Amino acid sequence: MALHVITGAGAIGTATARLLAASGEQVRVITRSGGGPEHPLVERVAADVTDTGRLAELLRGAKTLYNAAAPAYQDWRTEFPPLAAALLAAAERAGADYVMLGNVYGYGPVEGPIAPERPMRPNSDKGRVRAAMWEEALAAHGAGRVRVAEVRPGDFLGAGAIGLFPLVAVPAVLAGTEAVLPVGLDAPHAWSYVGDVARTLIAAGAHEDGWGRAWHVPSTSELSPRDLMARLAELAGAPAPRLRTMTPDELAAAAAADAVVAEIPEMAYQYERELRLDASGTERVLGVRATELDLVLKELASTGR
Repeated sequence: MALHVITGAGAIGTATARLLAASGEQVRVITRSGGGPEHPLVERVAADVTDTGRLAELLRGAKTLYNAAAPAYQDWRTEFPPLAAALLAAAERAGADYVMLGNVYGYGPVEGPIAPERPMRPNSDKGRVRAAMWEEALAAHGAGRVRVAEVRPGDFLGAGAIGLFPLVAVPAVLAGTEAVLPVGLDAPHAWSYVGDVARTLIAAGAHEDGWGRAWHVPSTSELSPRDLMARLAELAGAPAPRLRTMTPDELAAAAAADAVVAEIPEMAYQYERELRLDASGTERVLGVRATELDLVLKELASTGR
């Protein structure tokens, strides 16, 4: 029985902890509040993960650190760099392998399917933050100080997922009300099921060929947001979705009133053009395949988001 440490207990951290515990592994979940899933093999610890010394203590004897923690979306510029630095330094100090939950912001706009080997060319502040985090971790790996890997999903789907569509569109569609969103709705888009993200994190950390590279989560769907919500409504027996994109004036007003909405425009390019991920390496090497879309949508329908 190995010890695995997970920072963060949102949808991804919780799913990862449950999968590891279900397989008989010992899990330590670290959050500020001491929250996390209840399981005999899951220990929940309250700690500040930006405290490198404390985190290194909690990593002592651990095989792998999985990071699923992130600052509030509007605070990425200032709070993510010190968080990332503390996680990397603590893993190095404790001698633990380190699997990062990343995303696709660092690539910038790309035509066609994105391969995980593609160089980072961010065109946004949040993309530059993400790219820097990975490049610093990869440099530490290259220097032999710590083994690192990064898992990059598309937009999250699944129970407890945080994101524009789970939080705004899904409840509206299920209730039969209009959903007004600050992004485009008609381009093909990569969607990642929470359980598949967790399985990819674990598989990357367990495979000897998993280190020093990024892995894409196999997409459960590449439907456009509009088509995805139409399929959700069909499966849930809800009325045909009423979705529309905010007008510029509506977006300006919403951004002025909400700090999270104010962060969305710089990432809106991801919805104005196709976003597709090449996850063939994940399927071939790690053996992870996407969960069937209808199973994911039925879960969304039963939980409300």
